[in-house]
Amino acid sequence: MTLNSKPLFSVARWTPSWRLPEFGTLIAFLACSALGFAFLRIAEEMAEGDVRGFDEAILLAFRNPLDTARPIGPSWLEGSMIDITSLGGVTVLTMIATLVVAYLVVTARYANAALVTASVVGGAILTRAMKFSFARPRPELVDHLVPVSSMSFPSGHAMTSAITYLTLGALLARTEKRFRVRALIFSVAVLLTLAIGVSRVYLGVHYPTDVLAGWSLGGAWALLCWTVARVLRPADNAVNSG
Repeated sequence: MTLNSKPLFSVARWTPSWRLPEFGTLIAFLACSALGFAFLRIAEEMAEGDVRGFDEAILLAFRNPLDTARPIGPSWLEGSMIDITSLGGVTVLTMIATLVVAYLVVTARYANAALVTASVVGGAILTRAMKFSFARPRPELVDHLVPVSSMSFPSGHAMTSAITYLTLGALLARTEKRFRVRALIFSVAVLLTLAIGVSRVYLGVHYPTDVLAGWSLGGAWALLCWTVARVLRPADNAVNSG
């Protein structure tokens, strides 16, 4: 046998399971299922009235014990919470989503544009359907510090902000190869979503379980849309970072 001759047989190189594309898809579906299950459990407990004590205790914890019409904290905190809650409103989220989709279409990233559109529009429809199905009235225990007009469960701000910001965060994170940058991008999306949900309880327009349900269902929907898009068109969903 010469030095240049090929070996009679070769051993296949072993790839860790966590590096396989199928592994990431499996984890995503498991996480989506867990979030969906969490929503169903919260909805069940809410419908049976088992969360009333928890909801009322948290709502009152955010209010001045001497005057429940006033929230706790300095006067500027209320204004800050109103500003934060507006980031999860229909107007702001629609503007952000529209601008992102327009940019993706102009740059010929059609699959990503379709992903954002399907996630945001589908999520908005799902939110309204859930509110109509459960028809939970808004809290009456404390004063509302911002105007509201729809039903309470699940929180539309918590759900649609989770859908929009988590979808855009995941999309933007895919443009970065460095883990710490991806982690920062996604952390900002998560923290923004959490802050909006907390602001809804602070302002007295939602029960805590409304927000928890909105986070759960919104996260599940965003993750489901992203996972399905990756499975159907994996190449088109990768943004060129060059």
